[in-house]
Amino acid sequence: MEEKKTEAAPKKKSFFKSVKSEFSRIIWPTKDNVIRESSVVIVVTVILGLIIAGIDFLIQIGLDAIL
Repeated sequence: MEEKKTEAAPKKKSFFKSVKSEFSRIIWPTKDNVIRESSVVIVVTVILGLIIAGIDFLIQIGLDAIL
């Protein structure tokens, strides 16, 4: 029973060739676009953090009043 080992090499070459082909199709964002979108993410994260902290504070005050 002989096993063919020649099939592994073409599959690897084919895989890397297709990866290279896909990378050439990527539309990379501009520096300004990355900065703008990152700023939006940071601002929204800070706002949501403040909202969650405020809700937590109100719940804590309410539980202290009840207990």
